Formats: sequence, C-alpha cells, structure tokens
Amino acid sequence: MELECYPTAERPPEIVPGRPQRAWMDRFAERHPYRCLPLSMANTTGWEILCPMAFTAEWNGGLMQEDIKLTSDRPHPDFHNFVKSHFSHGVMTFHPGYLFRTPPGWSMIAQGPPNHVKDGIQPLAGLVETDWLPFPFTMNWIFTRPGRVRFEKGEPFCFITLTKDRELADFQPVIRGMDRNPELRDQYDTWEKHRAEFNKRIFRADPDATKEAWQRYYFRGEFPEDTGEAPKDHVNKRRLKNPKFG
Repeated sequence: MELECYPTAERPPEIVPGRPQRAWMDRFAERHPYRCLPLSMANTTGWEILCPMAFTAEWNGGLMQEDIKLTSDRPHPDFHNFVKSHFSHGVMTFHPGYLFRTPPGWSMIAQGPPNHVKDGIQPLAGLVETDWLPFPFTMNWIFTRPGRVRFEKGEPFCFITLTKDRELADFQPVIRGMDRNPELRDQYDTWEKHRAEFNKRIFRADPDATKEAWQRYYFRGEFPEDTGEAPKDHVNKRRLKNPKFG
C-alpha cells in the first residue's frame, strides 16, 4: 500500500507521522490527558504537514481578501505561495505543496491536527477523492473573531488521513435496546459497577485507588472480570511510516 506524494512546489513542506504530544495535554498534572487513549490515537492516525516558516496572520473582521494580513517572521522565498488570503470572509488558505494519489477506493481527509487547539482560528476539514484527482487541494482555516494568530515553523497546518468513505453508505444505523444483546449487557453492567466503585474509592482518597490513579481496561484492551475474550487486534500505540523517496 502506497500513499503517493507528488511535490507541486520546489521546496514542499515536510510531512511527518502524526505526533502524540500536545502542549495543552503536557500542562496537566502528570500529563493526565495522555491516559485517554482515544485522544492519543487520534493524534497519531495520519500525517502532519508542517509550516516551513513562522508567520503571523491578522484579520480585521472585514469580508474582503485584503482584510487578512500575513507577515512572515523572516523573508522566505515561498511564503506568498504557501499561505494566502484567497476566499475572503476571514478564511486563510494554505497550499500543502503536494498532489496526493491513493489506491483505488481510498480517499483523503484533510483537516487540522486532531486536538491541536489554536485560539481565534478554526481549521476546516475536507474529504478529497485522491484515488483519481489530477490536481492538488488547499487547506483552509477560518478566523472565529477579529484578531491575530501565529503559526510557528514546524507547526502542523494540515493533517491527512485515509478512509474508504464510499463504504460508509452501506452502513445502516440501528438503535437497539442493550437487553437484546445479553453478552454486551453483562459486560456493560460489570464495567459500570467497577467504574462506580473505583470513583467512590478515589473520592474517599483510598490509597490503593489513588496509587492506581485510573482504570486501564480500554488502554490494555481488557474486559472487567471474565466477561469476554480480550480483543487480539487492540492497538494502544500507533507509529506511521515516514515518507521516503522512490
């Protein structure tokens, strides 16, 4: 399986596997958010495209292209081709610098890096049929209010991941009472009991519960007690491949 990345610029931005670290997660005591496996897995389920330079973007609230001002920290030959005010209405446009080609049936989701928080600006997500498209797409961010934001050199401005999106139409959502699935009902009730008991122990400052700090059933891919066979394909760490030349 190959994700083909064809540069469309002389010096295209760097692409790296998604990194788990987030500044706001680091600031918590004992880096508590990293215990949330869904957060860390989302952070690493794709590739980051990195800013080749540091710059400041300022929007005055107007609706015209010229109402966004972009200023690079240092002169850079690619700056004005890399990021522009193109769509107006407070939308800032990045050019990722590649034309991507995916295997048949695979599309690309281009979005902001998951759980990467920036005040005053919001990434816009797009789904692109990269298994046939012969031209590149742009990555866009929209200001949420007038003001100034910064992008640092090496900061991800785009996060790409792959999906077989056409198969989604085959799924039929079904709302079903859990009592119709006795095995799942038993597993859920057992988990809920363990969770309630653990939270009570934490509230009482029980030393064993405090030392344990958090329950690890999902992180380890385990069921509470013997309510089911542990999944053999559970993943709690993802490291994708770096791009190579070929």
